Amino acid sequence: MGIKEEIRKAKIGMEFDERVRSGSFLQVDQNVEFSESFSNSVEVLEINEALKRYDWLKKYMWRVIPKEKDDYTRIASEEFNGYFVRSFKGEKVEFPVETCLYMNSPEEVQKVHNIVIAEESSELHLVTGCTLSKRAKFGLHIGITEFFVKKGAKLSYTMIHSWRDDTRVMPRSGILVEKGGTYVSNYLNTSPVKELQTYPTAYLDDNAKASFNSIVFGYRSSIIDIGSRAYLRGEKSKVEMISKSIASGGEIIARGQIIGEGKGSKGHLECNGLMLKDGIIRTIPELEARRLDVELSHEAAIGKVAEEEIEYLMSRGLSEEESISTIVGGFLSFDIKGVPDYLKREINKAIEVGQMRLL
Repeated sequence: MGIKEEIRKAKIGMEFDERVRSGSFLQVDQNVEFSESFSNSVEVLEINEALKRYDWLKKYMWRVIPKEKDDYTRIASEEFNGYFVRSFKGEKVEFPVETCLYMNSPEEVQKVHNIVIAEESSELHLVTGCTLSKRAKFGLHIGITEFFVKKGAKLSYTMIHSWRDDTRVMPRSGILVEKGGTYVSNYLNTSPVKELQTYPTAYLDDNAKASFNSIVFGYRSSIIDIGSRAYLRGEKSKVEMISKSIASGGEIIARGQIIGEGKGSKGHLECNGLMLKDGIIRTIPELEARRLDVELSHEAAIGKVAEEEIEYLMSRGLSEEESISTIVGGFLSFDIKGVPDYLKREINKAIEVGQMRLL
């Protein structure tokens, strides 16, 4: 079985099929195995090749993520590979671009630096699947990704992680959304992982919008620290953050921070947790208003599956396992805005696969 077949079986949204994709990128450990665009509306390149081809691209490197941010960014700055994806000005990319970061060697440290640019008035959908083979053990993945959404552009980014309980994962992401731009992030981690730490930060200009949606499953011995932060710098900028965490053991920290600076800016944050087994879910919502006319709000709740709900569903003919699955499915469901229907279907498939694993 080839690597592409292994990745398809991992159910992380990778197709490598130009009939349903606008471009594909595959990196195995530190080596780029495949990089190609299937559309004239988008460009897909290995990041080091792109840096050689475009001198102007250097000004985007480490622009929204400081190189000295922490130990992981410093490690990634020494040597890296990764992708450069760009949608051209005014182009609406019909199908998503897919990128896959695959770990295949034992004790591998995979260092990645990606740059994604949605040029002015363009529309781009990006799907990233991260996973590893049975051969890879005790790995560390460090992924640096910088997003640039130009004036009036729209970028949706869906990341589906499928790791293992001996893997440490340290993504670092920064997003710059210019005037009238829209950024949508959908993050899914429904498999075991030893340690996961991510806290993407977005900076929004006038009338810019951002949406962060995350679903995370926690398993025994997993330590997951996940969140998002947005600086509403522009006038009438808006952000919405929705996180849903399910603990079947382990520890989940769900963070969220909104800083309202721009005139008439608005933000809303929701952190919801569901306990299936003993573990830890900690929610840390933070709101900071720096103007009188800023509107910020948050909701946070942690609960368990109610016995009366299980009993009711069982009285309707479902088994106990089916009843719990139905309740969990209802907790995980929400309307993912800003992505096409076919992409919503792929996200729902990934959630269903993770739900079967969890229960």
